[in-house]
Amino acid sequence: MKITIITVGKLKEEYYKKACQEYQKRLTSYHQLTLIEVPDEKAPEKLSNKQTYQVMEREGKKIIDKLKERQYIIALERLGKQLSSVQLSKKIEQIGLSGKSDIVFIIGGSLGLSDEVINRADLLLSFSLMTFPHQLMKVILLEQLYRATKISKNEPYHK
Repeated sequence: MKITIITVGKLKEEYYKKACQEYQKRLTSYHQLTLIEVPDEKAPEKLSNKQTYQVMEREGKKIIDKLKERQYIIALERLGKQLSSVQLSKKIEQIGLSGKSDIVFIIGGSLGLSDEVINRADLLLSFSLMTFPHQLMKVILLEQLYRATKISKNEPYHK
């Protein structure tokens, strides 16, 4: 299966980079994995609603430009559907069995995802009602994809 993760912004902290590299290494034994970082939009600390919307739209266009037609799109959204690790594993299996072998996970920037990205998604997925920094979310997503893969293969999870 081909898995692509699109994120807004670059990982800055070395500890996030190392964690992502470890899970990338583990996942590439099972999947064709691609990580895409689109630049975040520079914005002042205090934004009006209109400015916030504009930043999200510009970041959203950068994300949309990376998508292909036949991909199954999963956008990480705080108010999306929550799944257990087992349910995520089964969902990924179901997507593959339905003939889609190209899944894209999208992590938005600090302001969230644009309406265009949300509307393009086949599934809105939430890892929690809590809000996480989008850099940390990349680590969490990679870990959960590795865990889901191990569950699917009926293999023990190595820590």
